[in-house]
Amino acid sequence: MTTETLWYANRATGAVCLILFTVVVVLGIAVRLRARIPGLPRFGTISLHRTLSLSATTFLALHIALAIFDSYVNITLLDAIVPFVSDYQPLWLGLGTVAFDLMLAVVITSLLRNRIGHRTWRATPWLAYASWPVALIHGLGIGPDPGPDWMTWLTVACVVAVLAAAGTRLALGVRDSRRTPAVLLRTAEGAR
Repeated sequence: MTTETLWYANRATGAVCLILFTVVVVLGIAVRLRARIPGLPRFGTISLHRTLSLSATTFLALHIALAIFDSYVNITLLDAIVPFVSDYQPLWLGLGTVAFDLMLAVVITSLLRNRIGHRTWRATPWLAYASWPVALIHGLGIGPDPGPDWMTWLTVACVVAVLAAAGTRLALGVRDSRRTPAVLLRTAEGAR
């Protein structure tokens, strides 16, 4: 493979990672809200979330491998695992490494879910939520390419999707927190 081919493949897998991880974050919020995707039972939403998470992780591994194999820039396996040690754009590559390390922690804890306990495992989605904006900033910093703005529009669409899902989650959480005291008060009055 030529360096140019590797470069385009790396950019393409980065874009696919952005799309897939955005959908995974949105589906994760939907799962948390116990939402259903039309045409799917509730377990279908959970299954789709897991399947796309694995697909996104696979594309992330491919994205990292392509960056390491591309001889145009010297990125090593150590650079991909240890943040901010690379000679090539240490800040932007380091942020990508931080996002990868957070996702690696999510994958490992998911594989060990039965051994670490349900409560500990339930905390790991916060690592995935944290990795998404870090990876987004990595992509913005390391990848602004000259030419068409399709990647800019793709990034904007992904940000809008995540903000809409997070806003919905927040709005429903506020609504439920306002409703809960009234329900508790009626329950307490009914018990007298």
